[in-house]
Amino acid sequence: MTLWDGELPFYPQPRHAAGFNVPLLIVILVFLTLAASFLLILPGIRGHSRWFWLVRVLLSLFIGAEIVAVHFSAEWSVGRANTNTSYKAFSSARVRAHVGLHVGLEGINITLTGTPVQQLNETIDYNEQFTWRLGEDYAEEYAEALEKGLPDPVLYLAEKFTPSSPCGFYRQYRLAGHFASAALWVAFCLWLLSNALLSMPVPLYGGLALLATGAFAIFAVLSFVSIASVPLCPLHLGSSAITSHYGAAFWVTLATGILCLLLGGAVVGLHYAKPSALRIFLDGSVKNFGNQARGGSPLSLNNLYYKQFGASDATISTNL
Repeated sequence: MTLWDGELPFYPQPRHAAGFNVPLLIVILVFLTLAASFLLILPGIRGHSRWFWLVRVLLSLFIGAEIVAVHFSAEWSVGRANTNTSYKAFSSARVRAHVGLHVGLEGINITLTGTPVQQLNETIDYNEQFTWRLGEDYAEEYAEALEKGLPDPVLYLAEKFTPSSPCGFYRQYRLAGHFASAALWVAFCLWLLSNALLSMPVPLYGGLALLATGAFAIFAVLSFVSIASVPLCPLHLGSSAITSHYGAAFWVTLATGILCLLLGGAVVGLHYAKPSALRIFLDGSVKNFGNQARGGSPLSLNNLYYKQFGASDATISTNL
């Protein structure tokens, strides 16, 4: 350990470089693999039904991937600022940096990137995560960050979200995140159920399941929006202030919820208005359901054993 600017540093280990969200990457790869597998078998589907199945499967996979992926995203609420701020405790040295605050359903990510990255003979590039998911202790993670001696901007923002902070960020975001996460997992289960029901001759219940999926996705968004009604503490770093706004995960979840409501409403509406058109869209075949919809196709059963013994043909005919 050597002196830095006349002070003993708190960093006995190498700097923590920015990383990538591994669970989010796994979710994306899983659904991309499913989509690629379907595209490989798509040429084997004949006729116009190929395009029906293409739209159905890819749209359904997008909805499922979005519902799962946003759990691991820290882009529900985002705040950024370019500031000139202190860098370390017990030092008057200041750095020019870009600070980012990313709030998710399970915790926060704080990024600190120097402008330029190389300053004070160091690489200023941090991406620190603090979680409040079940089984994790946010206060303990913050204590470990203090022991590591993370830069002042990171510790300042992390301290605002501790349970003992008078700002109340921890209680507000943690409770809203738990409700939103629970609603999204219910929406994911309903999405699975809707896919199963739409593959059966019960499209009405599949449409209702899609409506319920959209409703729970909207409820998750509203749970997170409830934070906006509570006055929040100002966040100042040097001469700059961080103002938060809703991020990509928030807006994509809202759009997915609306999409599910529209698709579910269309399925239910077509079921009552034009059931034959709904069957054609879901199965991509006019012939399979044309006669069944009218209920007038005869079913003929020929008994071949009578022919072997010279008996006349016996035919049983009935109307479905």
